[in-house]
Amino acid sequence: MLTGIAHVNLTVPSNTLDEAEAFYSNTLGMQRVPVPVLQKDRLAWFDITPNGQQVHIAFGPQNEESSRHPCFRVESQEALLKLQNRVFEHYQAGGPGAPKAADQPGAANSGSKGVEYPSRFFARDYAGNRLEFSL
Repeated sequence: MLTGIAHVNLTVPSNTLDEAEAFYSNTLGMQRVPVPVLQKDRLAWFDITPNGQQVHIAFGPQNEESSRHPCFRVESQEALLKLQNRVFEHYQAGGPGAPKAADQPGAANSGSKGVEYPSRFFARDYAGNRLEFSL
């Protein structure tokens, strides 16, 4: 029986693990954790939760137009808005690891509309990976 997701793997351009650190750790607040020694300069792992759910970043093709995406659950409406503000501020400021796109706080999100969808927003990380954040 399945009990959860251990990790999601997202691809980024070669030699951009510093940008991954800037976005996934600094902007999203995920904790970077050690990777196997043989993969030290080719992967970055980030804990989503203390119980081992992770995002793995690996080198691969860019995903700027893909609709595939992980959805990260956020604990409250207040935390969701706070995170959306941080992501959007990083998007506007640019710099290392800046998102390529981010839904603006207070504006309609870029996803499908309908009563079935809880409060949420979308962004594309610096490599174009689509990310959803939801209650």
